[in-house]
Amino acid sequence: MTLLELKNKFLADLANLYPKEEILSFFNLLIDFKLNLSKVDMALNPYQILTKNNLSYFLNALTGLQNQKPIQYIIGETEFYGLPFYVNQHVLIPRPETEELVAWIIPLPNPPQKGGNLNILDIGTGSGCIAISLAKNLPNASVFALDISNKALEIAKQNAILNEVLIEFIEHDILKPNIIQSEEKNLKFDIIVSNPPYVRQLEKQEIKDNVLKHEPHLALFVENENPLLFYTKIADFAKDNLTKNGKLYVEINQYLGQETISLLKEKGFTNIELKKDMFGNYRMIKADFTDNHIS
Repeated sequence: MTLLELKNKFLADLANLYPKEEILSFFNLLIDFKLNLSKVDMALNPYQILTKNNLSYFLNALTGLQNQKPIQYIIGETEFYGLPFYVNQHVLIPRPETEELVAWIIPLPNPPQKGGNLNILDIGTGSGCIAISLAKNLPNASVFALDISNKALEIAKQNAILNEVLIEFIEHDILKPNIIQSEEKNLKFDIIVSNPPYVRQLEKQEIKDNVLKHEPHLALFVENENPLLFYTKIADFAKDNLTKNGKLYVEINQYLGQETISLLKEKGFTNIELKKDMFGNYRMIKADFTDNHIS
C-alpha cells in the first residue's frame, strides 16, 4: 500500500466519526511520528510503498481511532507548555486550560531572592505536566508531586527524566489524613497547585466518548453529592502546609466557581481570584493563606 492509498483509507474509514480536517491531522501526526515525514514530504512522494511492519502499525492506529482512542495514547506522547510528555491510559491527556494554570504561576508575583529556594507541591500530578513545567521554568524551585496512582507516577517519573528536571514524587491519597512523607522534615510549601477530579457524574453526558472510554475515571469524576470533596481536603492540607503568605492554585469545575470560592473563604483563605480560561469558562482559582493557625 502507498502513502496516498493509506491516506485515502483513513479518510474513508473515519469519515463518520471525525471531520475531514481532524482525520488529516491524525494522519499527518502518525506519518511524522512513525516515518519522520512532513506534509511536504507526503506531497512530494505520495506513492511511497509502506513496509509490512509500518503498514501494520498504521492499520492498528486506524483501528484505535475507529474505537475513538485519543491520538495521544496511540502515539504515546503529547506536548504541554512547550515540553514533551509521555502519556498512556493511566494518566489524563494534558489540556490547554491546564497550561493556563501553569502560566498563571509563571512568572511568580513575588519571586524568591537570588539564591532563595521555593517549595512547590502538585497534588494529583498524573503525567507530571504541571510539576515538570514549573520545575523547568522556575530554577529556584524544589518541586514535589503527589498522586494516588503508582502507574501514573511511573509515567511522571519518566517525564521528569525526559525533561531533565528533579522532582520528588510521593505516592499518597490526599483524601486520607495521614501525614505525607517527604525526605525533608517539617517541609512547608510556598505554592500548592492541583488539578483534582471535579467532573460530576451528572456531567458525563457532556464528555466525549474518546474521553469516557479511554481516560482514567479516577482522575476525572466525583460523586454528585460531594463534588468539592477534593477541594475540601486540599484546602485543609494547604492550611497546615503552606508557608506564611503561601498561595493555592486550583483548576475547577466551571459550574462550581462560586461554591469553590465559598469553601475557600470558610477555610480562611483570602485574596481569592476566579479566572476564566481561553474558552470563556471559569476554570481556575488562586487564593492566599496568611494565617496557618486558623482551624
